[in-house]
Order: sequence, then C-alpha cells, then structure tokens
Amino acid sequence: MSTAKGKKLLDQYKEALRNRHYSARTEKTYLSWVRKFIRYHNPQIDAGHVDRHPREMNIAEINEFISHLANQKNIAASTQNQAISAILFLYRHVLNLPLEESALIPLRPSRPKRIPTVLSKDEVKNTIAQMTGLYKLMTQVMYGGGLRLMELLRLRVKDIDFANRQIIVRDGKGENDRITTFPDVLFEPLRLHLQQIRAQHQNDLSKGFGTVYMPYALERKYPQANREFAWQYVFPAPDFSMDPASGIKQRHHINETSLQKAVKQAAKLAKIDKPVSPHTFRHSFATHLLQNGYDIRTVQELLGHKDVKTTMIYTHVLQRGGLAVKSPLDS
Repeated sequence: MSTAKGKKLLDQYKEALRNRHYSARTEKTYLSWVRKFIRYHNPQIDAGHVDRHPREMNIAEINEFISHLANQKNIAASTQNQAISAILFLYRHVLNLPLEESALIPLRPSRPKRIPTVLSKDEVKNTIAQMTGLYKLMTQVMYGGGLRLMELLRLRVKDIDFANRQIIVRDGKGENDRITTFPDVLFEPLRLHLQQIRAQHQNDLSKGFGTVYMPYALERKYPQANREFAWQYVFPAPDFSMDPASGIKQRHHINETSLQKAVKQAAKLAKIDKPVSPHTFRHSFATHLLQNGYDIRTVQELLGHKDVKTTMIYTHVLQRGGLAVKSPLDS
C-alpha cells in the first residue's frame, strides 16, 4: 500500500514516528495496530486485494474497529486507548486528514482505578535475598531509586553519578530527565560491576566492536561517542545483536524478560502471595518513602510524575482497609 509519492504507507508512518522521537517499542506497537486496522477493513489483503485505503476511511471505520476490539476481542481499556492513539497518529501526521475526534464511539475508555500491588519492607528484603548476581543488583537499583523497568535497562555509565551520589534518569516517561536516589549500600557493588563492564568493553573494542546505540542524532553529531565507555549501558546484554536501524553488530542493554522472570521466581521462593513484577518495586519505593515521612511532592519528583494526582494513589495504600476505618469486630 503506497502513498501518492510512491513511498509505502507504513514506511512513511515509521518515519513520522522516528522524527518525533518515539521509542522503538512504541514504534513496533503502533505499526502493529495500524496493520490490524488496515487488515480488518481489507480481509483479502493477503491475496493482494486492497479495497479500502485508510485515506478513504474515517471516524465510522475507526469506531467499527475499536468496537470490534472491545466487544469481540475483549481487550482492556488501556489497550483500546493505545490502538486509538496509533490510528489517530496515522491520520494526523501521515495522511494529514482532519477527523472529528469528538465523534469517536466508544469515546476513549477510562482506565479503571486500581490500587497498586505493594510489598512491605520485609517482603522486599526477602524477595531480593532470593536473588544473586546481576539480577539482584538490578532489582536493588530499581527499588532503591524507584525506576521503571525500561529506565533501569536504558541507564548509561555516565548516568551513575558516584561523586554526587545520584542516579540520572534520561528520557523517562514523557521524555523528561530527572534525578533520583543512589542508595549508599550500592556504592561499592555498582563500582565493582562497572569495573567488569569496562573490562568487557575494552575486550569488545580490541575485537573491532564496542559501539553502542546512540539516541536521536547524537551519532552524527559525535561520531566517536558510541565507542566511549561513558555511553555504554550499565546493564549490557551478554551477547552482541544486530541494530535493526543501522545494521551494526553491537551490545544492546539486557533483555527485559530476563529480569521479569528472575523477579517472579524470587518472589515465589520468598513465598510472596502477591503478583510481583519489576514495577512492584517502584510502587513499593514510593509507598515506603511516604511511610518514612517524606512529603508527596518529593516523592512525585523522584518518580517523575507530571501530576501529583498520579502520586496520590500511594496515599491510599498507606491507609488501612476501608478508608482507615476500624472494623467493629476489633471494638
């Protein structure tokens, strides 16, 4: 399916995403939704029959697709929102076609209000105690600084500030930078870990490798920076992989699924009867800070929340069940 200029629609879509600095993960997800939208209205597309180009479709076709996802596929509200965002991006930034977005039916569904799963301080300690080596260190950094999983994995060596005892989170959610806590107990373990990473990097360089993915246009601006140790990932992958954009063989950061599995296994060994994921440690970080008396604005800044209302969810976790009302059974 090509545009009038001869460039394939999905290639143009991908280019528009990259021009706006969308992450590789978002690019993959958005492209998938646009493909599904096109296929839904062109069931014979695999046989080469394209009856309806997105340019010829409008709100009615978008509503039909989203209703299909909600009613037949029974997808969650957050996933519906994701699909809507991907399709609206197509019309706004690729096809440049105006849509009467207020006519979207169903309207963007609101996500149900959920109380996050939080571990007690003892549960955090017991879970981490079941871990060893690299995954233990990664979980300690994640909990100790309240990092999201991908924020942890995308840390570069230069983001670990030993002198000022702080961790700098670059391009967090919303592409914002922030500073968070550097636990004193991790000073020596992280120092020793980075010594090992430096030795591995030197070995990679000696073999003709040693480059790393550089965000945005920094590789063109600083052509030698991708070989510098400061730009290497704090938690690099154990093996080389091929960068799909540049075709260069290099080390990316460690795959997120490996840490997810390690956390789940550790929680199981610690006999934690709660659904535990890497993000649970971020929720626990925020809750434990509030329990320790830190004000909500400080916690908001450390988490990188734009709106304090997002951080306020953790105040609900602090309350005892039933809005802190004492049960009559205890009277």
